[in-house]
Amino acid sequence: MKPRLYEYKNCDTCRRAKKFLVAKGVEFEAIPIREQPPTKAELKRMLAIYSGELRRLFNTSGGDYKAMKLAERLPTLTEAEALALLAANGNLVKRPFLLTDTCGLVGFKEAEWQALLAT
Repeated sequence: MKPRLYEYKNCDTCRRAKKFLVAKGVEFEAIPIREQPPTKAELKRMLAIYSGELRRLFNTSGGDYKAMKLAERLPTLTEAEALALLAANGNLVKRPFLLTDTCGLVGFKEAEWQALLAT
């Protein structure tokens, strides 16, 4: 399976991530995160990669996160409730969101992405 890159076209960080992948010759499937958020299964995989740290999957600086008062609510949500929120609203998902067959990353830190591609 080609890596799946969930991204938002107006996001500078997403554009930097795409540019990085293209420069490295990595073929990937670009998916508009607002129109087609990651599935619950994909979110669950990413959650496992991040050792169950739900907050790492959320776009904590986003307007929807703040409007929904998720900083206060997140600690009280079950994993299923949090994943359902993310799967229903791509604005809540930290981006870019990259999944490969074996691993994944959220956000773009070039050193992390370089290390991922080296494996």
